[in-house]
Amino acid sequence: MRHPSAMSAPAPPDSATPWDRAWQEALYAADGFYRQGAPAAHFATSARGIPGAGPLLAEAVVALAHRHGCDRVVDVGCGRGELLAQVRTLDASLHLTGVDVVPRPSTLEVDAWLVSPGGAALPRGLRDLERTLVVAHEWLDVVPCPVVARDDAGVWRSLDVAPDGTEELGPVVHGEDLAWVRRWLDDGPGRAEDRAPDRRGEVGRPREAALADLLGRVRSGLVVVVDYGHTADDRPRGGTLTGFRAGREVTPVPDGTCDLTAHVAVDALLASLGTSPATDPPQLVRQREVLHDLLGDPGPPVPHALARTDPQAYLDALARRAALTTLTSGALGDFWWLLVPVGAQPGDGRDPGIG
Repeated sequence: MRHPSAMSAPAPPDSATPWDRAWQEALYAADGFYRQGAPAAHFATSARGIPGAGPLLAEAVVALAHRHGCDRVVDVGCGRGELLAQVRTLDASLHLTGVDVVPRPSTLEVDAWLVSPGGAALPRGLRDLERTLVVAHEWLDVVPCPVVARDDAGVWRSLDVAPDGTEELGPVVHGEDLAWVRRWLDDGPGRAEDRAPDRRGEVGRPREAALADLLGRVRSGLVVVVDYGHTADDRPRGGTLTGFRAGREVTPVPDGTCDLTAHVAVDALLASLGTSPATDPPQLVRQREVLHDLLGDPGPPVPHALARTDPQAYLDALARRAALTTLTSGALGDFWWLLVPVGAQPGDGRDPGIG
């Protein structure tokens, strides 16, 4: 979306930097947003902050681990380990590893914790993963990437930003970034509306490189990327960069006081994986489809007779139905799940490896 500070008068030469660089500093520097406090204080996700949703997401994670023969779960960008804590209550046999930019919370019971540099960078110790389900839940949307816009002549340029959020047009986009923009942001060559100066967006190449790096650290198992995103059919013409602070959406300002996030170009992400005959193909599906498959359909009402025979079970069933409906409808139901099998899979005749 185009935020209020966009395209104001040029700032002093040394005060503005490319958006991706400012974004990285604002979130992951020593005093960055994600090092100051728990993300749950600023926004809710399926894993935390929505009543009853966390246990259901954990149930889906456990079901996926069992289905794909995984005895380990790694949560990349896990916040304070809220999802892992729920997984532990459901299946104590799974080996759990959290990955985030802060040290492990003292009260969290996991088997391992790796401190990440932040953004696209992953910790050195995250490697050689066998029989592992890797979950990257709302990770890629906070991997900084270049922000670009067309100028009055229809030329793609990078957007620079000052610490107060003031933007100005930067250098002309070129090379691999320009190739990406032409493939994934251009609506069609020669169209007058595609050359309009209000066209802007985010270049997804850093997210694709981050996923490739993550996949390269897994020998066997399943990598699951869950995020809000768009495809060519619904790509917002004004981009999606925005901010969140204390539960509210705010103008994105790279000063470390708010989360900075942009939707993922999931069609480009899927295309970046290419094809490999060695594994099952990756799947890109909506959250509602995945959760209906793993957890069932929330549609059927809870039988009223249960209220008389087992009141607590009736209340629990109502709460579960409400939480599952929340996760599978509206904006949450529209979340994208990219499931990428890696290495040997159960039932394919190959050795799945030993964890």
